[in-house]
Amino acid sequence: MLRARLSELKPLIKICGLTTAPAVKLCVDLGVDLLGFIFHKQSPRYVDPAVVRTFDTQDRLRVGVFVTSDIQEILAIMDEAKLDLAQLHGDQGIEVAKAIGPNKVIRVFWPERDQDTPGALEKEMAVWRNGALFYLLDAGKDLGGHGRKIANPTFNSPKPYFLAGGLTVQDFSKLWPSPDRNLWGLDFNSGVETAPGQKDETALRVLAIARSPFRAL
Repeated sequence: MLRARLSELKPLIKICGLTTAPAVKLCVDLGVDLLGFIFHKQSPRYVDPAVVRTFDTQDRLRVGVFVTSDIQEILAIMDEAKLDLAQLHGDQGIEVAKAIGPNKVIRVFWPERDQDTPGALEKEMAVWRNGALFYLLDAGKDLGGHGRKIANPTFNSPKPYFLAGGLTVQDFSKLWPSPDRNLWGLDFNSGVETAPGQKDETALRVLAIARSPFRAL
């Protein structure tokens, strides 16, 4: 089972917003676990599915980020880009996850959207308990790419999750090791870039070094 295999690789590292073959190769060489590709055309990190199909990702998991896409478009892109997982980053309902297959879904939540309603986040996550392989907690109240961190990154998640939101290399040592047994990994994007869609090789290499005491690459 995929999740059982990944549990042995913690802390998992996901690099999102990849757009070029050299950046993908660097991530593969450094042992990044999940490679994220954004298929939202309004994003400065958008990449064409046909281009993603050509990337040599070896055995790394390929994740597609979907914001406004419906199920037909998601399934078509997953096939064309040879994706392993779909990250639902919009308002897609659980019926979309069931059509994809819950074991192929990462569901995104925005804790700051529910911060004024005690228990709202926990209730929403409970609804999705059987609809996703992983959760991902992001900053802001919708979409993504806000480039800042979640104000209070402490959650009561019912299943394994990734933490995202403007994370930098320096944040790794602050967040890992974590006392939260359900925090399985960290998602990096703008915090390891020189510009949107342009990954910073130095930052990625430093991140790999920071993780090395926990898992040899």
